Amino acid sequence: MLRSGKFAMTKKYEELIAELKEIVKKIEDDSTSLDEMITLYEQGIIIIRQCEERLSEAEIKITELGRET
Repeated sequence: MLRSGKFAMTKKYEELIAELKEIVKKIEDDSTSLDEMITLYEQGIIIIRQCEERLSEAEIKITELGRET
């Protein structure tokens, strides 16, 4: 499990996606410096990994629920 001080693992998937969209907007903004873009990109990677983890957990839960029926 990936944990980072800036990105709490308690955030909902939808909140993470919203953050990711904001990062993309900032990266696409012509006024964002290269250094800031790199930092934003790194943050985006962390968020993407957290989203993948959430989706994996949801898939496991759905599979388990399907087996119970």
